[in-house]
Amino acid sequence: MTLLDIAKDDPIYIPIVLSTYYGFRRSETLGMRWSAIDFENKTITVNHKVTELTENGKTIVYAEDKLKTKSGYRTLPLIPVVEEKLLEHKAKLERNQKLFGNSYCKEYMDYVCVDEMGKLFRPNFISDHFGWLLKKYGLKKITFKELRHSCASMLVAEGIPMKSIQEWLGHSNFSTTADIYSHIDYHAKQQSAAAIGNALQSKKD
Repeated sequence: MTLLDIAKDDPIYIPIVLSTYYGFRRSETLGMRWSAIDFENKTITVNHKVTELTENGKTIVYAEDKLKTKSGYRTLPLIPVVEEKLLEHKAKLERNQKLFGNSYCKEYMDYVCVDEMGKLFRPNFISDHFGWLLKKYGLKKITFKELRHSCASMLVAEGIPMKSIQEWLGHSNFSTTADIYSHIDYHAKQQSAAAIGNALQSKKD
């Protein structure tokens, strides 16, 4: 059973889906808005973030259009399976809005990652609940941030060029991407070398 399977009915399923498929930072995932998703042209745009800070002992959630780097602003293709999950989620939120009426929070109507009452998920809640979810089902302990690394690792394993991975993840420098994932890329090259060696040896024999 995979993470996406066990999280299917969990409140943070959509944040997990977005971070798994797109490698979004936690702040980017929680900052995703419906207005940034173009279902007609099949694109999803990262242009907003939600962060959490503690000031004078009080936790404050910040929502802003200022991303970590200029390259963080990016428009990516809307993956069909993600589109399907988003539309299901959107329909569910609309049903909840009708069900709870005036009790439903109207402040975050444009945000994708909200709870059943329409309230925006706090970043630290996502991290804490994610850890709880893994422990509940006996899955390997990782942080929510590591979903981003898992996404990148899968792209490398599939032979996607490092430059394309840089743009997908929104890294400001190519060297950042290369430094983090070059060891995975080299492992893929070793596998290629072994495959070529075996193929040529077979023909020789």
